[in-house]
Amino acid sequence: MIEVDLPGARAWFTTRKGGVSEGPYSSLNLGILTDDDPKCVTRNRELVAEAVGSDPAAVVMGWQVHGAKVAEWTAVPPPGRDGFARPGAELEKVDGHATTSADLALLVLVADCLPVALATPGRVAMLHCGWRGMAAGIIERAVESFEDPPAAAIGPGIGRCCYEVGHEVLSAFAHIDGVAAGRMLDLRAVAEKQLRAAGVGQIEQVALCTSCRAHLFFSHRRDHGVTGRQAGLVRRTG
Repeated sequence: MIEVDLPGARAWFTTRKGGVSEGPYSSLNLGILTDDDPKCVTRNRELVAEAVGSDPAAVVMGWQVHGAKVAEWTAVPPPGRDGFARPGAELEKVDGHATTSADLALLVLVADCLPVALATPGRVAMLHCGWRGMAAGIIERAVESFEDPPAAAIGPGIGRCCYEVGHEVLSAFAHIDGVAAGRMLDLRAVAEKQLRAAGVGQIEQVALCTSCRAHLFFSHRRDHGVTGRQAGLVRRTG
């Protein structure tokens, strides 16, 4: 697990190591919407919660739909929305989470998309940033929810080295200079430029390509969809 300190907070980015799953989901798969054994996924989630010092019931997540909605959390998820602790529970369709509570850990699942953490003393957010969500403005919406510009941490995701895209994707970011070379898109550069345009000055990078590093990360593109999910989490420390 990779840790990044932010003002008043800590972000974590899991790898595929340290869990109990087997086969293509080996070993720390956190995604229940796979063909992995649900008991293994549950145990893996317990291990992650323990590593970040959280009760599994206090880890919040959503049903990710590659959108720009950011949910505001004030308390532990109620029964029926406690999908991290009880894999398979019904979840709100949302790709970002924010809170001022020090009792909650915010989580997104990824397998090539970027997990992006935001933090100021007293407030944190965690975002699932694929190309659709960034084109729809999830980063700008989350930054606007802070009174002061937050610091950010961009976790592991697919790199420009491996991310060949079509015209639809390229055209969504044609107004941003320097983020594409031919058909190869740099999602990390898109996220950084959007963060800076929104007023974020401090940006920490975990510049690892999920597709290149099969020993460290799951990758939806590399593994043709038969793969697990890693996570990005953030929690207030003060």
